Amino acid sequence: MDEKMQQIVALCKRRGFIFPGSEIYGGLTGTWDCGPLGVELKNNIKKQWWLSMVQSREDVVGIDASIVMNKTVWEKSGHLKAFTDPLVECKICHSRFRADKKEEIENHEKTHKDKVSWTEPKNFNLLVKALFGVLEGEQSEVYLRGEITQGAFVNFENVVSSTRVKIPFGIAQIGKAFRNEITPGNFTYRSREFEQMELEFFVENNDKEADKWFDYWKEQRMSWYAGLGINKDNLRFRKHEDSERAHYAKYAEDIEYNAPFGWSEFEGIHHRGDYDLKAHALNYVGENGEKYTPWVIETSGGVDRSMLFFLLDSFSKEGERTVLKLHPKLAPYKVAVFPLLANKEDLVKRARSIFENLKPQFMTAWDDRGNIGKRYLAQDEAGTPWCVTVDFQTLEDETVTVRDRDTAKQKRIKVEELSQYFQNKLT
Repeated sequence: MDEKMQQIVALCKRRGFIFPGSEIYGGLTGTWDCGPLGVELKNNIKKQWWLSMVQSREDVVGIDASIVMNKTVWEKSGHLKAFTDPLVECKICHSRFRADKKEEIENHEKTHKDKVSWTEPKNFNLLVKALFGVLEGEQSEVYLRGEITQGAFVNFENVVSSTRVKIPFGIAQIGKAFRNEITPGNFTYRSREFEQMELEFFVENNDKEADKWFDYWKEQRMSWYAGLGINKDNLRFRKHEDSERAHYAKYAEDIEYNAPFGWSEFEGIHHRGDYDLKAHALNYVGENGEKYTPWVIETSGGVDRSMLFFLLDSFSKEGERTVLKLHPKLAPYKVAVFPLLANKEDLVKRARSIFENLKPQFMTAWDDRGNIGKRYLAQDEAGTPWCVTVDFQTLEDETVTVRDRDTAKQKRIKVEELSQYFQNKLT
């Protein structure tokens, strides 16, 4: 594993961002748990996505569809036949790999002294099966959703009839999906349980409209990541070749990040055409009474992959300091409050009152362990943008020092102005 990835994995475990799933029982490959800081970061990513994609728009509404769906949904959508990866197996050790992952196969071959031979590629369906019912032997077979997309399509008519949306409009949702991933790896990048944030945007069924909105959403999604702090030089678009496009896509492009393990996709913009609505026999009636099947432009981003790349992009080593320079809107804690000395009751009491006042407004950390320098270093690792220190001058003039994470510079601010100061920083 790349050195930077090793540092990120260690930091995530040490500071409580990400833990291996079921770790005390040896773990479960391809599953991960978010710790106290991780769940805050993840929730902040989703909050900012929802703000941008739903709350701030009049042409998008949200839903939260079921994880388990009627089996017919996946028959109609084509996932039972086409949702597959090519699988090859090493004849020596029986390890399995995706046939299109040439680098992983080559690296595996290096672990064997003799020439490695492989089975012929076989298609492997990625849908995860489950059983519904209370009586053993009488349970029905269902599937956990392999993508959250279909929830928007099967609820298309419900949304149109229950709201005032008109073409062009979008249905957005965030939720868990599950896949029998052949080779989970690169920390949380490729997992078997993951979370998606998706928009299905319905447009008139002509190339002019579809191309216009495809370009629009490409720009919107790229700008969103850059606006939340990811270095633009680490982002790019990559067009799908005909051979790699999903079964539903007329054309598609990925937003990729320049990760330590190579350029890697973490959001797709797809022109799905009328594939899905036709598959479910759904139509739209326009204002003049005309009936037609809209086309769909989709944006599909991975919450977990985005979280990993926000962590990687914000990670910095500055001498003894390890700093996560996360955008303040994403940072798990916005503010940390310290008493200069933990054994001085009057400092602790004043610091606690400031902490209690800020906590309802911002995610606020309290730390009175060790010396002040170690507390700053701990908050730098957690990505906390600002640290408030109560010292003896506070008791005299009701001012505190506010330390900036990125510059390590300090300034004195009146206690009564703290809330507005941080609000201004976060707008």
